[in-house]
Amino acid sequence: MSGSTESWDVLGAAELASPVAAVDVVTDELARRFGATSVSFLFADILGRELVRLGPRSAGVAGRAAPRIELRGSVYDKVLRTQRPATEHDLASGGVRLIVPVSNRGDVIGLLELTVAAADDPALRAIRAVAHALAYMVVTDSRFTDLYKWGRRTTPLNLAAEIQHQLLPSATTLEGAEFVLAGALEPADRIGGDTYDFTLDHDTVQVSITDAMGHDIEAALLATLLVGALRRVRRAGGGLAVQATDAHRAVADHGRGALATGQLLRVRLADGACELVNAGHPWPLRLRGGAVEELELVPDLPFGVPGAGVYGVQTLTLRPGDRIVLVTDGMLEREAGAVEIPALIRDTGHLHPREAAQTLTRAVYQAVGGRLRDDATVLCMDWRGPGLG
Repeated sequence: MSGSTESWDVLGAAELASPVAAVDVVTDELARRFGATSVSFLFADILGRELVRLGPRSAGVAGRAAPRIELRGSVYDKVLRTQRPATEHDLASGGVRLIVPVSNRGDVIGLLELTVAAADDPALRAIRAVAHALAYMVVTDSRFTDLYKWGRRTTPLNLAAEIQHQLLPSATTLEGAEFVLAGALEPADRIGGDTYDFTLDHDTVQVSITDAMGHDIEAALLATLLVGALRRVRRAGGGLAVQATDAHRAVADHGRGALATGQLLRVRLADGACELVNAGHPWPLRLRGGAVEELELVPDLPFGVPGAGVYGVQTLTLRPGDRIVLVTDGMLEREAGAVEIPALIRDTGHLHPREAAQTLTRAVYQAVGGRLRDDATVLCMDWRGPGLG
């Protein structure tokens, strides 16, 4: 039987259920079609540190404790990193325990764990197809329920963090034929004004990283102005200079004397030609051929500074194999001086951008003993090359 047919049959059954019950329907269908037992779905938290397990009929209980599993060094960690299923002999049942990644366009959502009597290649392909379909279902149904947002949070958020998390992309990772990009932000529960964003169209991929000055609610509200202005112009087809100018006006008119820094990039998919705007932000770093260097852009004034409003677009060309890393100033804290960011970028060059971004932010967070005075945010993009995959 075809894995594609199985996945769409299971997805079709799940679509007939409520968004809250859809995971249960998938687990029921796996039990029925494959004789699976001990079926559960495990959410990956937004920091990439823990998993939250949903067993049968446990969905929909935001606020109720759910079993947590530490990722580091576990078989789950290996499956998430490699995006390849793991099979283990289950001593209790005599069957096979399967752990299968649930991901959507490079964005890690979680894992499907189940035990089956046997796992030949056709069965494994079919179950992988079901896991892939489950990823699409979670992405779609997250519009209608808080269940999936709850599953990815392992720490409570304060009000500012709640506001600001709504400004971030709904996915932390995006993979295309020509590129892979991922973002990470520390800490997840108390945010001080950082955001990152990305979007893909037919011809280009655009990314931005911003740092609204201040902390708590004031920073979250300023970030809302900033991201709203950038997205409004971007979605209307405006170029980087127009986006930056509109963001400046929004901050200057409504930010009550506050300011924000930012970096905007747009990469042409056909050839890697890259446009950049730097609004008083730390320079990007590029890993090329094993060496890391700062891209010394001419900085324009931050958004909201009197006299700003004219932003120059600078250019460079990416080569296949390049990695571009954007950071906020929280990554450069004096107290985290033991973390040499360029060296760590070089040493993590072999990792997927998702893992590299998490490793970078985690290193700074640990270096200051979890007492960051400002957000530490990273956006990491690998350029594979035009038409490559």
